Amino acid sequence: MTRILDGIKKNDFVVVGRVGMDLFPDPPGMDIENATTLTVDMGGSSANIAAGVVKLGGQAALVTCVSDDAVGRACRRLLGKYGVDDAYVRTVGGEARNSLALYESRVADHQSVIYRNGAADFEMTVADVEAVDYKRFGALVTAGTVFAAEPSRSAAFRAFELARAAGLPIIFDVDYRPYSWPSPEVAADVLSRAGAFSDVIVGNDEEFGFMAGGIEKGLQKARDLAATSASIVIYKMGAEGAVTFDGTSELRTGIYPVAAMKPTGAGDSFMAGLLTGIADGLDLRQAVLRGSACAAIVVGKPGCAPAMPLPADLDAFLNSHPGPTAP
Repeated sequence: MTRILDGIKKNDFVVVGRVGMDLFPDPPGMDIENATTLTVDMGGSSANIAAGVVKLGGQAALVTCVSDDAVGRACRRLLGKYGVDDAYVRTVGGEARNSLALYESRVADHQSVIYRNGAADFEMTVADVEAVDYKRFGALVTAGTVFAAEPSRSAAFRAFELARAAGLPIIFDVDYRPYSWPSPEVAADVLSRAGAFSDVIVGNDEEFGFMAGGIEKGLQKARDLAATSASIVIYKMGAEGAVTFDGTSELRTGIYPVAAMKPTGAGDSFMAGLLTGIADGLDLRQAVLRGSACAAIVVGKPGCAPAMPLPADLDAFLNSHPGPTAP
């Protein structure tokens, strides 16, 4: 456990996975069918986590591929806007295209439309991850979508091997998106292998249940991973809070209730808040609650990366909110 926490406390992360473009109707509440104005900003789970970390005072470099077109160039520009290092981002030609996410800033009848066919980030190769200087970072972070297709899948597993050889803890957000995978069977096998390789695993009840073969088995799956391979496993249950396993204890925490504007971005912001909370010296319970507060902030604002809080935003939220629910 000490190695894991010491790595995270360096507050300097190599993040493996996609950057994409988000489009959302303006004003908030507008549906996609009737929208006449769309806001453009950065998306992609790994890029969002990296942006959230930087906004909260950490450092992050992204490892991925972007398309050789205006959208790919926009994604690079947006990484720069959020202070994410793009030294390990490679531009690919051909028919590969950056992922696009079109979603609404509303909860009732919410619609999200994701374009992932021929995604540029799936073109990441073993050579891309072997070019990374892992020793300059404190920890590796990735999300499950990086494993959904080749050559990205093999590259991500190779990044795990190289990070472990360099002494870095591996932090894995399960982030199961069915539309990215060839079949549920492949996804369950690959995500389980990735989980077995990881030191810190974060997922929701449905994701752990998926890996276990049934949602009713998810909690035990999380418990088993903490007992056999991972040092920290966080099992999120939406409005019911979370259960955190650290190998010896089970810690239950609540959430910060808010009037949500949208359902997207919460998981990415949770991860950023959790990691920077540990880096800032919080104990595990307080770091999980910090992640929950960051998630609550993001669902209350339009966009994902732009909604990630700065330290002043987080302080203002915590000072004005009555506090988390009972676990």
